[in-house]
Amino acid sequence: MSIRTERVAGEIQKSLAEILQQDFSYLYDGLLTVTTVRVTPDLRHCKAYISLISKNASRDQSLLKIQKETPRIRMALAHSVRMRYVPELHFYLDDTQDEVDRIEHLFKEIHRREDQHKDRE
Repeated sequence: MSIRTERVAGEIQKSLAEILQQDFSYLYDGLLTVTTVRVTPDLRHCKAYISLISKNASRDQSLLKIQKETPRIRMALAHSVRMRYVPELHFYLDDTQDEVDRIEHLFKEIHRREDQHKDRE
């Protein structure tokens, strides 16, 4: 990404986080974080990755609710950032933490097997 798109992505990330936490908190139950925002070089499309830690509702259901409200979220973003054109928003779940948990589980399993193998010797 160029410096310009990185700067725009940073501003959008900050504004989206505020908008989602203040104006659209009814769409999810728990904690929402906008982890990453990627903007196309022409600034027309924006991929926003969100992390949801939910108490009751599933993360997928919360994501669907957010995706359905995307036009309203985009309008709120237009009032928050000063841009000639507000990009189309596309929301995705950030599965980084899930991958970290899976890899940690694999390492624990490897260590457990190594310990079992040493005990046999």
